[in-house]
Amino acid sequence: MSTPVVLHTVEELRIWRDEQRTSGAQVGLVATMGALHSGHLHLVQTAAAECASVVVSIFVNPAQFAPHEDLHEYPRTLSSDITQLQSLSLPDTSLVVFAPRVSAMYPRGISTNRTLQRGAFIEMLGLSEMLEGGTRPHFFRGVCTIVAKLFHAAEPHMAYFGQKDVQQCCVIRAMVDDLLFPLRVRVVPTVRDKASGLALSSRNVYLTDEEKERAPAFYRGLCRAKELFEGGVVEGDRLLEAVREEAEKCGLDVEYVCLSSPDDLQSVDAVDGRGAILSGAWRMGSTRLIDNILLGFEF
Repeated sequence: MSTPVVLHTVEELRIWRDEQRTSGAQVGLVATMGALHSGHLHLVQTAAAECASVVVSIFVNPAQFAPHEDLHEYPRTLSSDITQLQSLSLPDTSLVVFAPRVSAMYPRGISTNRTLQRGAFIEMLGLSEMLEGGTRPHFFRGVCTIVAKLFHAAEPHMAYFGQKDVQQCCVIRAMVDDLLFPLRVRVVPTVRDKASGLALSSRNVYLTDEEKERAPAFYRGLCRAKELFEGGVVEGDRLLEAVREEAEKCGLDVEYVCLSSPDDLQSVDAVDGRGAILSGAWRMGSTRLIDNILLGFEF
């Protein structure tokens, strides 16, 4: 067990990256906002199994929050995050934590009010407006911008993202293609609570015990829909209804459920030969959760 090196400036990260380039090491990037859980650690372990050197970025990105959202309440747990990373058995991996200050990533400053923002931002038109973008139109603009900055700073060969944030995976893959980033995006299956199936999320800490009991109903609905699909049901209305029925049994406040094309995230009426993404969002009190399942294809 060794303590990862912690870097706070882009200059420090680039010096480390030059050392990896000189040694010929394959570099993997795991981009996070901290508050690490087992899902994040699984991403790091996956990266370490495929890359000799791994950068774990820990940065709560203001650009993906709207003024009314939980930027200031979002958990910041750098010390315990480092302790968790230290607990991993990665003897053959050069592990670095990149925990920059806001001024390092946004030298012109950053406001959560989009009309006050200045500088360069990246939008993926045609993908960012779908699904999560319907209620959070600012979100993927912020995600794409910070991820592109991390790609430029770390210059990874591989970047690892969790399937739980499935739209994010699709958007970032498209951005990598469009902007000619010389790297590969790896989508790693969602890590779930072994007992309930609830997808692990940094926001789960906000849930009360009673909400934790009810929240997994959405995943049960996804699983029921997958059972139907594997039994030959391809019609979207039947698959969507299976999710809603399970969610309603436990009184979940469902924001949306959608069957989407994995190519362009457009809503589809049925699963065809390309497969489809079945995803949705719901609220437990003030906490907003998302989940998804893949039908007929894998990343």
